[in-house]
Amino acid sequence: MDKRWIAAVAATGLLALAACSAGGTTPPPTGAPVTVGPSVAPTKAGAPTPDVPVTWPLTGVATSKVADRPVITVKIENTAMARPQTGLESADIVWEEIVDFGVPRLAAMFQSKTPKEVGPIRSVRPMDPAISAPTHGLLAFSGGQAGIVAQVQRSGEQLFSNDAGAPGMYRTHDRAAPHNVYGSPATWWKHADAAHSKPPQPQFLFARTAAQSAAVAGGTAATHLAFHLTPLSQPRWTWDAEHDKWLRSEGKVASYSRSGKRLAATNVVSIVANHPNTRFKAQGGAPVPTYDLVGSGTGMIATGGRTIPVTWKKTSLDAPMRLFLADGSPALLAPGNTWVELVPKGTSSVSVG
Repeated sequence: MDKRWIAAVAATGLLALAACSAGGTTPPPTGAPVTVGPSVAPTKAGAPTPDVPVTWPLTGVATSKVADRPVITVKIENTAMARPQTGLESADIVWEEIVDFGVPRLAAMFQSKTPKEVGPIRSVRPMDPAISAPTHGLLAFSGGQAGIVAQVQRSGEQLFSNDAGAPGMYRTHDRAAPHNVYGSPATWWKHADAAHSKPPQPQFLFARTAAQSAAVAGGTAATHLAFHLTPLSQPRWTWDAEHDKWLRSEGKVASYSRSGKRLAATNVVSIVANHPNTRFKAQGGAPVPTYDLVGSGTGMIATGGRTIPVTWKKTSLDAPMRLFLADGSPALLAPGNTWVELVPKGTSSVSVG
């Protein structure tokens, strides 16, 4: 190769390099940055709505719509002369309490069902405000001592008293007084005032299904519950697996409503509480007791042929009672009706078999 040609090429390269170093040559332009979007358009939507079924507040039973009406708590007699009672098979919750002379009496709560008639209706007692005030609803009774009625009036409920001439109450002719006062829930609902016309908050907490309830999920098998509240009150409950219900008896006598329907419960709740005497006196000077239901204590839930111990807590007169398991978690009942047995602490007992 010609040495002069090689030298010329080398010289040309050096000149080009020098020109670039001096900025004499402009690099080729670059295009503007291009942003490429996703090939699939993002979906913009809010968080999914939780699947919370509509349920009746006192039973946890699913429904398409909760009736816009308050709870009616009715004081119902539970002596041999009063049985069979009317309407108890329609109650959402029934509380059994021991009043003067060791006699049992019932506070039956109605909201999801509308019995045509309930009774026989009797008078109020000092423990009733703690039971019914949390519903902020209606309380129907046949009267009571002036001092006890005054306590009930301060509880914030709308009262329907037969002694005060309340509408919807009447006496029947097939039973002797005082065991013959009956009433119409439809009439009381019709006369509910604006401050007492709405559905209540739940009085107990419910699982969605019986299988998820506290006793069924973690309890001990049982077929019989025997309560000895007083010599005059010894309710019994027997598990009926075929119908998934606890069947009620008064001692050895099966309990029926006047309609002929066996009295039964999905849940039987035992609440052990102090049962002190009050300043009020019954006939012959007999003391009128109450229950200490604000505070806490022990208890038991029976559901689905199983039982489990619980702790109950109630923070104020008008606060609902809450039930808790040993680990502190809420104890849930199964959807359905509930009977609550108020067990006087120290003088009464319950056996499970």
